[in-house]
Amino acid sequence: MTYKRCFPPIVDANTRVLILGSLPGEVSIAQAQYYAHPRNLFWKLVGDTIGAPLVELAYTERLRVLLDHRIGLWDVVAEARRIGSLDSCIRDHASNDLIGLIDTLPNLAVVAFNGAKAETIGMKALGERAQQYRLLRMPSSSPAHAAIQYPQKLAIWQQLASV
Repeated sequence: MTYKRCFPPIVDANTRVLILGSLPGEVSIAQAQYYAHPRNLFWKLVGDTIGAPLVELAYTERLRVLLDHRIGLWDVVAEARRIGSLDSCIRDHASNDLIGLIDTLPNLAVVAFNGAKAETIGMKALGERAQQYRLLRMPSSSPAHAAIQYPQKLAIWQQLASV
């Protein structure tokens, strides 16, 4: 199996919402960008939630707009063995130091998990500290999770607009 690593967190001291994915997929790793797969709905979901045309923006501008809206990004898996991009193929993972990160975010109020795998691993990594935050499990933005249609996904993701 191929060994994969996550990207650095995208946060600043004003981050109020932290969105945690599992581990970047093949396309994201190749482009060194969060949610780079063209069929991944992440940028459309978040853009529609905050009222910003994220899909149309260059990657660095997308990140700036997220931070301007007090939204941070990271992954729960620091490194793992995985063939392909599916969360179900993650093996022998090491979790990121979520506690270390949240300790640097004085305004953090919400932790949102992008999918079930991110939630499962993230909750273990957060432990009792999870009780300090509003926790949200969002339907995965991955193209592999197409069972829920876009309007239903967006309705759930829009919870982020009320924090």
